[in-house]
Amino acid sequence: MTTPYWVAGRPATGTEPLEVRSPWDGARAGRTTLATPADVEAAVAAAAAARPACAALPAAARAAALDAVSRQLAERAEEVAALITAESGKPLKWARLEVTRAVSTFRWGAEEARRWSGTLQRLDTDPAATGRLALVRRAPRGPVLGIAPFNFPLNLVAHKVAPAIAAGAPIVLKPAPATPLSALLLGELLAGTDLPAGAWSVLPTTNEVAAGLVGDPRLPVVSFTGSVPVGWSIRESAPRKHVTLELGGNAAVVVGPDQGDEKSLGWAASRIATFAMYQGGQSCISVQRVYAHRDVAGALTERVVAAVRVLGTGDPADPATDVGPLVDEQAARRVESWVDEAVAAGATVLTGGTRDGATYAPTVLTGVPSTARVSCEEVFGPVVVLEAVDSLDEAFARVNDSRFGLQAGVFTRDLQVAFRAAQVLDVGGVVIGDVPSFRADQVPYGGVKDSGTGREGVRAAMEDLTEERVLVLTGIDL
Repeated sequence: MTTPYWVAGRPATGTEPLEVRSPWDGARAGRTTLATPADVEAAVAAAAAARPACAALPAAARAAALDAVSRQLAERAEEVAALITAESGKPLKWARLEVTRAVSTFRWGAEEARRWSGTLQRLDTDPAATGRLALVRRAPRGPVLGIAPFNFPLNLVAHKVAPAIAAGAPIVLKPAPATPLSALLLGELLAGTDLPAGAWSVLPTTNEVAAGLVGDPRLPVVSFTGSVPVGWSIRESAPRKHVTLELGGNAAVVVGPDQGDEKSLGWAASRIATFAMYQGGQSCISVQRVYAHRDVAGALTERVVAAVRVLGTGDPADPATDVGPLVDEQAARRVESWVDEAVAAGATVLTGGTRDGATYAPTVLTGVPSTARVSCEEVFGPVVVLEAVDSLDEAFARVNDSRFGLQAGVFTRDLQVAFRAAQVLDVGGVVIGDVPSFRADQVPYGGVKDSGTGREGVRAAMEDLTEERVLVLTGIDL
């Protein structure tokens, strides 16, 4: 069976097949086709034509469509989770969580659509403006090109689609070539709504076709999640467009000296071990670096290593599996080479450090030079670096010594330390008492430096997709 793609809300099939195979065992997860040039053009033209209708769509209609998608995802949760696992190799336990989050993301989209209103400003603060009132509202910038990555093939697609619909902007979505099936299933759900024709399209395409879409003036907004080089090249190639970028990370954890009791150490170690390795480390906010105060570093390291060693690896379809394969063998080979490079430079492997096909064993390193790529770049694999520091000031400086700045986690019970971390850490978000991998889908999410520009989180994304417009009313008796 060939899964269709979606052009302006209708199913279509091209001539060039796209086989989707599991990175775990090569089993076929599904089959679709690349969108034809004619269908790509039709989708963009329909999005441009739908701009007025989408902007004028009542809040109730936007919310109803988003609620319907949320409800159907919940009803088909097991089916969708199995599809995510089949195409991406993500362990089923994490695929189920991704579906749950996507359900929430669309629900938040519906709620924000209902709340999406303007603000009133009285202008008689100056005598010359007596009797005047301003209504400030946000209008869509225009149709959106959404480009999604492979690592969250459903929920990161949801973070493109739900805010666009809620804000009244048509969207042309390009899913990752390795994992298009979840996005195409989402298209099936959207097809059951009453959104205007042209409000959305889902097009599996090559990167070359995507480059043409980036340059198309009918798509004035580009929302991209993916690699750093590609993201910045998009921004540089489209300087007159509004471009939002969710790029890489090099997420760090600080463990304070007040975490030496057994309960605190156990919690920190468990969270670090789990979220350094979950999804094979293929998350922008996967724990990659840990800076523990020397008073607790030894005990923490023992517990992290022990927790990593008991993580279940293997078949991602097995509910007991914690860590599955990377997206392909090439990715696993890259991680292997980075770890080998660090070891050659003096690092010690405390556990892991081996590869089997596309699977890389959960790995804990220490003594890693700061210039090693597993420390200073985004490893995007199941590898964590543990280091001892002599003070929190040193820890915070080590966190900031990175070209990335997405999120950081700080384990402490000291409120002063918590607020100081939020002040001095050069990142988009600080999580106190937990790892940086925590994300609530309704809050602003994004980074600084090479981690990108703009914010996701449904309402924050809606603001990014729109611009302020002012209506001044004259002769108003205030």
